[in-house]
Amino acid sequence: MKLSREDADLFFRLMWELQFFVKEKLGMLPEYRDVASYQNDCNFEEKAQVRDAVYDNLHLLKQFVQENPQGLSPEELAIVSSWQWFVRGEFFIERLLKKYAIFIPMGEDKQVYGVLGLYQSLDEMIHPSQLPRAVKAVLLPFKGKIIYDGLFHGYNVYFGSHYTADLKERYLVAKQNNRIVESFDAAPASKPAKPKVLHDWQPQIRSLQEQAKALKAGNDYPALYAPAFALVKASLDFAEGATAAEPDLDALYKVLRKVESAMRKTYKVLDREEN
Repeated sequence: MKLSREDADLFFRLMWELQFFVKEKLGMLPEYRDVASYQNDCNFEEKAQVRDAVYDNLHLLKQFVQENPQGLSPEELAIVSSWQWFVRGEFFIERLLKKYAIFIPMGEDKQVYGVLGLYQSLDEMIHPSQLPRAVKAVLLPFKGKIIYDGLFHGYNVYFGSHYTADLKERYLVAKQNNRIVESFDAAPASKPAKPKVLHDWQPQIRSLQEQAKALKAGNDYPALYAPAFALVKASLDFAEGATAAEPDLDALYKVLRKVESAMRKTYKVLDREEN
């Protein structure tokens, strides 16, 4: 969940050159007279000021690309140019996956981002026990992936179980519907891609439905039989709808309510049983 060493070196070289250009144009931090001194001697707070100036003055980013003072290649200029599509804000780092870290914006934004580390994976910087972690960060495109720009500020905030569960649900909804944004180059599909070969369970389920029709229990049978059989039939109906080529969600909700009703009746009968 991080860039290769080569790509991380490239990112920081381009970022320091861009930031130095913007710093010079705005007359900031005149004591740093070249890119090397800015990169090596400038402290975190000073670089954060320049970083913010870059995103607040996108015309200077475009000017950097047009003038190309460092003699960058067309490919390198394209990377810098793409940074005008940055996403800046406050995020929750919800979980750390092998592929990337999950960033969820604070507020009403429903996007969920998969973000790579730079020289270090984010799981090397943040312990899982600290999740979810609130951070202020800037997300950038880089070679078809999403990274953060090297600086982020964390907040020491405690989250209750309800809030943590809400963030988890936002992640799971995005994952299920293939909405995790892994690149700014293209929007994710609205639905998950289906496997090339999908087993058709319909014949087996319908066969079970036919067999289940024989499951009947009159007054002479134990009380548990009737709700158990109803639960089996409703569950099979739900399985048939869920495995259809194009599931009807409204119909599935109706069948699921029958499953829930049969389950409630089963609980009631179990509760009445005496040992």
